[in-house]
Amino acid sequence: MSTDFNININSEIGKLKGVILHTPGKEVKNMIPENASRALYSDILNIEIVNKEYSQFKGVLDKVTKTFEVKDLFADVIADANIKSSIISEILKNENTFDEDQYILSLSDKELTNQLFEGVLMNKNTVSKFLNKDRYSLKPLYNFFFTRDASISFGNKVIIGKMASPIRDRESLIMDYIFRNHNIFKANTINPNLKIENADLKIEGGDILIAREDILLVGMGARTNSDAIDFLISNIKQDRKTKFHILVQELPTSPESFIHLDMVFTLIDRDRCMVYSPLILKSGTYKTIHIELDEGKTKSITEENNLIEALQKLGMELKPIMCGGNADKWSQDREQWHSGANFFAFEPGKIIGYGRNINTINALNDDGFSVLKSEDVISGKVKIDDYKKCVVTIDGSELARGGGGARCMTMPIYRESVIW
Repeated sequence: MSTDFNININSEIGKLKGVILHTPGKEVKNMIPENASRALYSDILNIEIVNKEYSQFKGVLDKVTKTFEVKDLFADVIADANIKSSIISEILKNENTFDEDQYILSLSDKELTNQLFEGVLMNKNTVSKFLNKDRYSLKPLYNFFFTRDASISFGNKVIIGKMASPIRDRESLIMDYIFRNHNIFKANTINPNLKIENADLKIEGGDILIAREDILLVGMGARTNSDAIDFLISNIKQDRKTKFHILVQELPTSPESFIHLDMVFTLIDRDRCMVYSPLILKSGTYKTIHIELDEGKTKSITEENNLIEALQKLGMELKPIMCGGNADKWSQDREQWHSGANFFAFEPGKIIGYGRNINTINALNDDGFSVLKSEDVISGKVKIDDYKKCVVTIDGSELARGGGGARCMTMPIYRESVIW
């Protein structure tokens, strides 16, 4: 690859021109019940079904945009021997596995890439290692197919995630090396991992939504904390001297389905959003905070009733569509658990998500979204361009059990500007 690809993300819905994905591989198959919770899963997944469902997801995106695979990008980067040596050194230092350096350095670029993603088996050549219950000296990257979290496109920059769990730190390191070194990208990176003063900071991409060029939405909960919001404010002040708004939505730290803002709220059109209403539309325990910046300074910090009203005050009139439909909280809770609010827009009013969330899909259909099956889009039986608004459904019996949806599985790098 050699064509330059500028980073340009100023909305959640602009027509998508480029996105980074990671197709789940043997790292998912290498999970066992004993390490599932440590890997941030509540269950182990069937890789054969995962692959079938993911192929629907990627097949649709291949029809509408340019897709890049993390593994391919990483393999390109480590073709440079100096970069390869540098990242191996950082990984071994971060994960305290110095005695594996000779073995890892001996691997071909392809095998090194595979093992860094799928796990490096521990050489049981000492008594301590023989007695160690771990199978891997470098653990598999079980969560990497949720590419949203480890790096965040914002304007023409990329913020590197500072992950809440150390088991995901290697994901951030890999994405940092890709954006700093791959010849296809023109990206300025902001990496909070490099500064000691950011030791307590946590930030993941599922909590960062760009509502408009001048409005950033941030979830504050289990994966992104107030230190991260202060970090974002500091960087925005340096770059933007005109008015800018940050809306912070406080999130529960449990259950695990609330880990990110995009699990309860996603933007799907110029005037539509998908919401888990018990949290987003009801003021109460979880605060909505509005920070206004102007001329490089914090002008005000105030509390709002809820996210919808706060956006309305800023000129974004959004009709909320209910995850789980309007029928009852029981259905809303069930479908939110399986990423029923987590949709990914590939252009205004055209989205992709799990078909298993029937009440949510019906609510979209009632609002004018045509329901298209992924296999029909991939085969060419139906053409997305023939529809003004649509939701493309993919199977999600296994993917959803990983704890994320369509937005979680994407890292957009370029969107066209939106005409509001």
